[in-house]
Amino acid sequence: MNAVVSQESLASPLAADKAAQLHRLLEGLAPHELYWVAARSAALAARGPQPAQVQAAATTERVTVLYGSQTGNARRVAEQLAKKLEASGLPARLVRADAYPQRELTQERQLFVVISTQGEGEPPDDARGLVDFIAGRRAPRLPALRYAVLGLGDSSYPQFCLIGRQLDARLAELGATRLDPLAEADVDLDEVAAPWTAKALERAREVLKAPAAAVRAPLLQAVPSHAAHDRENPFAAAVLANQRIVSRDSAREVLHLELSLEGSGLSYRPGDALGVWPRNPPALVWQWLELLRLDGEAEVTHGDRTLPLARWLAEERELTRLARGFALAHARTSGDAALVRLLDDPATLSTLLDTHQPIDLLRRHPGRWDAAALVAALRPLTPRLYSIASSAAAVGDEVHLTVATVDYQAFGERHWGAASAFLAASAEDARVPVFVEANERFHLPADDARDVIMIGPGTGVAPFRGFVQERRESGARGRNWLFFGNRHFSDDFLYQVEWQEALKQGALHRLDLAFSRDGADKVYVQHRLRERGKELYAWLSEGAHLYVCGDATHMARDVHAALVDIAAEHGGLSREDAGAWLADLLQQGRYARDVY
Repeated sequence: MNAVVSQESLASPLAADKAAQLHRLLEGLAPHELYWVAARSAALAARGPQPAQVQAAATTERVTVLYGSQTGNARRVAEQLAKKLEASGLPARLVRADAYPQRELTQERQLFVVISTQGEGEPPDDARGLVDFIAGRRAPRLPALRYAVLGLGDSSYPQFCLIGRQLDARLAELGATRLDPLAEADVDLDEVAAPWTAKALERAREVLKAPAAAVRAPLLQAVPSHAAHDRENPFAAAVLANQRIVSRDSAREVLHLELSLEGSGLSYRPGDALGVWPRNPPALVWQWLELLRLDGEAEVTHGDRTLPLARWLAEERELTRLARGFALAHARTSGDAALVRLLDDPATLSTLLDTHQPIDLLRRHPGRWDAAALVAALRPLTPRLYSIASSAAAVGDEVHLTVATVDYQAFGERHWGAASAFLAASAEDARVPVFVEANERFHLPADDARDVIMIGPGTGVAPFRGFVQERRESGARGRNWLFFGNRHFSDDFLYQVEWQEALKQGALHRLDLAFSRDGADKVYVQHRLRERGKELYAWLSEGAHLYVCGDATHMARDVHAALVDIAAEHGGLSREDAGAWLADLLQQGRYARDVY
């Protein structure tokens, strides 16, 4: 007879800090990854203890690949490098930044860092603690360390790759030696990441004296995922439903989409994201062709591909996000001295990137482009990530999304968002190319007795619909508390009937609402947090997990500030200690953010 053993019934031989570290590492893994960890651990145990000198060598004569990732891109690049190192017979370990033991930094001899920059020059949440440590006064001297940094970012933001730059410079200040100059990858990251990875592999071979031909099989092969579809090979998901979930009077259209994953082999957990490969709006493509007087049928060769120009613009090139690189290229092409001066001013450039789409630049500063040069200058179109708004336990082989359409007037012209316009136009039975992007740090707690606090104004509520569905289906013992906000109760209360039903069923224990335009004073979720501060702090003090999803620029910062105030007021802490307390929750994985 097989026995089922709960996690709570196992007596851990690990020290508390090691047990916590192991929990953080395992909590975000998919089932096939957990099987691999178990098999690898068993194999290491079977080998028995190693001599002390071998263990010491294992600490220093290895390569560490360290990553900090918000949306999964940095993790993916780091994983690719780690696999190539292992396949070449080189001792390597792959570590997420929040699981890296900071005390081991002085023991490192060769370190490769892949790290992204978020929003206005901030580190990804999983790297905040490590970045602060390395930047701070307690950071050790590192004269024996050799390193290389790959920064990931988006040049449509003014603080492009800032965290990568700061980390690269700080490691040099601490006495470490650069193996190669800092590399900076834009959204078309493979153009920079692939040669950087190849160079890193070459450097590792040189340092560890491993011959290029030396290849060994890894101790154990990871159990392969059954999913045949990923970012490079998306699944064509059928649209099952596409409906507006705000009133006709709402200032912004929000859609609820249901897609079929039947036969895809794709699986997801609440908190994960769905990647959508969009197509640019046909009307926008026509505007580009008309404005630049180009023939959409003209064949254009770029790299090893030849396509009609209209198809390049519709399916392959970024038309809705202005990047610094294209702005500079257009300044050169147009010969517009005023535009050159504008781009030289950081503040003006920041405003331009934030408020203009590429076509606005073309209209304001006319210039001639030939088709081949245009395709080469524009960035590749990239997938958009949407927080999944469902639990597979509740909806089976479907995946649900909550999408705010981007459709507005500016400079006298209509503007669209690429993915939201594509999804809005997807009628039932249309096909949408999708893949699942795991969100390691935004999953429900493994202990279902833990309380959960969810803060999600607007479409930021999407993942919490999945959380509540999952906790209801699994019979979770912990309480669920949702803070939701939007403009108007009557127009913008997303999933109102579902939340009311969840309250009746006991799947949702508390619901606090903030509708900013319904009263004389604007009320946002951070105001509700402060009003409920005493109870909120009590929940967190008793072990609750806190989740925030939505706008990074304003909402997430305002919520964070409110949480610091709450900890100071109701925890009797100084503001500095309150900030440190919150940072510790973030490091533990009990404060998780999915912000964009």
